[in-house]
Amino acid sequence: MQTAEINNHENVTNTYRNYVLAMLTLVYVFNFIDRQLLVILQESIKKELHLSDTQLGLLSGFTFAIFYVTLGIPIARMADKRSRRNTVAVSLGLWSIMTACSGIARNFVQLLLARIGVGIGEAGGSPPAHAMISDYFPPEKRSTAFSIYSAGIYFGILIGFLMGGYLNQHLGWRTAFFVVGVPGILFSLLFYFTVKEPRRGATDINPIASHEPHSLGEVLKVLYSSKTFVFLAMASALNVFCIYGLLNWTPSFLQRLHGMKSAQVGALLGLIYGIGGAIGSFAGGLLTDRFGKTDKQWYLKMPAYAIIIAIPCEAGAIFLHGTYFSLACLGLVALLQSMYLGPSLAVAHSLVPASMRSLTSAVFFLVINLVGLGFGPLLVGIISDLLKPTLGAESLRWALSIVIVISFVSATLFFSTAKKLVADLELRE
Repeated sequence: MQTAEINNHENVTNTYRNYVLAMLTLVYVFNFIDRQLLVILQESIKKELHLSDTQLGLLSGFTFAIFYVTLGIPIARMADKRSRRNTVAVSLGLWSIMTACSGIARNFVQLLLARIGVGIGEAGGSPPAHAMISDYFPPEKRSTAFSIYSAGIYFGILIGFLMGGYLNQHLGWRTAFFVVGVPGILFSLLFYFTVKEPRRGATDINPIASHEPHSLGEVLKVLYSSKTFVFLAMASALNVFCIYGLLNWTPSFLQRLHGMKSAQVGALLGLIYGIGGAIGSFAGGLLTDRFGKTDKQWYLKMPAYAIIIAIPCEAGAIFLHGTYFSLACLGLVALLQSMYLGPSLAVAHSLVPASMRSLTSAVFFLVINLVGLGFGPLLVGIISDLLKPTLGAESLRWALSIVIVISFVSATLFFSTAKKLVADLELRE
């Protein structure tokens, strides 16, 4: 396939640059609609297919994550050499097809295979998209651009929960997978024909080795030599553990312990996570770009403070027995936990040359999703199953409380990483 490439950054209008960002953000919206749809449907799936909480944790967490993160490395390596635009378009089409196929699963193994297919497709979505954003937006605007892109997570959750909850209650969980999967296939074609490939390193002030391909070993050596990247990945991974540990079990938590119906849960959680998360994601990038002009440490201090404030809100969401008080706390948690991603990606990309950025994002996502998405929902499910004989339905409440401890560790690591950032950026320059 030939690639339509923009060779000169100066020739890219602000309108088109923003259009590309909007299209990439919409791809990310589809990513999370398809990924989180299973979460709102899982109580119905559990009843029909007779699954345990551990099996649900495998479906929505570990098994999906292991394919998502490991295949992200070779796909990102390919994208750093070839067309990022084409990689994103093909990936979107694949995961949308596999989402639709989830609706025909008749047992745990078949549904597991379909979710593995979704994970394989989504592995090619974000790393090349991150690299395109860095080539369309200069360093001083990247945190905001990444945060707008990252808001796609929460718009995806909003749509996935709203549609999934309604379709599940009125038409069944199988129909929900079909209805959500097909539009992504059509959008992949629109993306392919209207988005152009940017020149690598187009917006870099000092585009060092921006056209030279790098091996995975070379990229890992650069990243491992950076104390900032290592600690940043660890801090982000623990925050993602808390995000998915709570997010993937909140629908079940509200249905089991607060007696809510599927459509009601989908509507309320969609609004809470969609609006709260999007505001937090955008605010995180905007604030760090603003305060980071005078002190680069704010790129990591801001997420740290946000996570610290989120801890009492997590406790309220889990332990308050009033449904609407619990939901209000969840909204604050969604807003505060989401402030980390845009600044974190901006920092990670500032540490490497342009030709390493897709692979850098893939390595970063491997760590945060393997730890966070892989083990967050799974560990909560295992603890819930272990506590169920003695606590009954309350077992899920106490299993979720693990996120409170992990959040404190994550915030501590973000503060520690902020102290290392300036020195590593000086070495890069």
